[in-house]
Amino acid sequence: MRKLKDIKWIVLYVLILTTTVIYSIPKGNIQATLTQSEKVTITFRHVWTQEHDLPMMNIFQDVVHEFEATHPNVKVNFEGLDQTNHREEKLKSEMVTGTPPDMFVLFGGAELDPYVGSNRLLDLTDFVDEHQLDFIDLSLWTYDDRVYGLPFEGHAQPLFYNKKIFESLDISPPNTIDQLNDAIHKLKTYGYIPFTIGNRDLWPGSVYAHYLMDRYAGPEVIEAIAQGKASFVNKDYLKAFNQLQEWSTENAFNDNFARILSVNAIHLFNAGQAAMYLNGNWDITLFQSTDGKTDFQEQIGVIPFPTLDEDDESSVVGGYTIGIGLSANLTGLQKAAALELMQAFYTEEVQQRIVYEAARLPSMNISYDVSKTGPVFEQVVKLLEESDRLFLAYDNVLSPEVRKAFWTISDQLIKLEITSEEALLQLDDASKAYFKLINHNGGDSDGGK
Repeated sequence: MRKLKDIKWIVLYVLILTTTVIYSIPKGNIQATLTQSEKVTITFRHVWTQEHDLPMMNIFQDVVHEFEATHPNVKVNFEGLDQTNHREEKLKSEMVTGTPPDMFVLFGGAELDPYVGSNRLLDLTDFVDEHQLDFIDLSLWTYDDRVYGLPFEGHAQPLFYNKKIFESLDISPPNTIDQLNDAIHKLKTYGYIPFTIGNRDLWPGSVYAHYLMDRYAGPEVIEAIAQGKASFVNKDYLKAFNQLQEWSTENAFNDNFARILSVNAIHLFNAGQAAMYLNGNWDITLFQSTDGKTDFQEQIGVIPFPTLDEDDESSVVGGYTIGIGLSANLTGLQKAAALELMQAFYTEEVQQRIVYEAARLPSMNISYDVSKTGPVFEQVVKLLEESDRLFLAYDNVLSPEVRKAFWTISDQLIKLEITSEEALLQLDDASKAYFKLINHNGGDSDGGK
């Protein structure tokens, strides 16, 4: 459980005559009050703007439409903004000025620290308790035993590979990085692209970086760095970055990776031109045959990213980092409407639709038939059950300021624009600058965790 230190919590209770009725009626009558009262508008900003996100957008849009139909006086402005702009620019600016949307997609972990510390998020602890919502893991959304956002899905980032290509070349699924290097060399020899990647948004390249950093150094180093107690400059991270650049030097990635999105990179995987794809299970719905005749998903294998040595523990990047937050500015009828809409989002029916239609892991303890989820998603679930460890993507562990540097520097590494040594020094400078800033402002030396 994380704590926020040196923050003065000020609670202001304002009793307004026009809203007294809302809070004095029994809880079960909130809907009746909303449907009979004045017009209410709430804004909900989502990030489901790309092709692989369409199932998620449709699910939540259906809930919104049903909610509006049963609450004719409530208007929900359901608006989308691409994830990078929302996460890195728009929401940050709005949080500074205190003008965020009423409801919005949010990322848990280090990204929440400044928002909770500046009292920008609505406390949802009582909401969770009142409705007895059974989440799998709220640790990334909890501060001082209070909950400030709710995950709507879980995720995993395994290595997807084309079983047909591997079998035709007599390549076994690699367990170690040495075996992976052998597979890359053989794939190149026979004209296949080993890894397909679309890195226009920068973060997909960091998936390779954080897996290699974890494999060479273990999980303890990044955790210490996130607390300001260790340096990026170390021999194990140097080996990891050298390996990443070795792959780039050997043309293990598609030529145009820096200019395309993940959805475009997946086309190379679907067409049988690329043998492996490393990213999240959210892309499973895009794994489709290009000829429209074969079931391409039957040809896909799912394995953990290879370890350094055979006897190393098998681990997978994943967690419950994506959810919904509410603005602390909400009051009266707007707050009542937003909370009731949240209740409509977090149901077993919606969670099952997220599993079956969007191939996303549920964030709540629900029942579902994994055999009906499709061959790739079923392998992901099995992989998670068999893995020794689930660890957070490094961009969720690091502070937002350092995360942005991590994305950019990972991209520069793959493009061979900087050396491994330069990359580590730049990351360390970004980390030092962050902790110098928060220490100067009286913040935590441990990043608020």
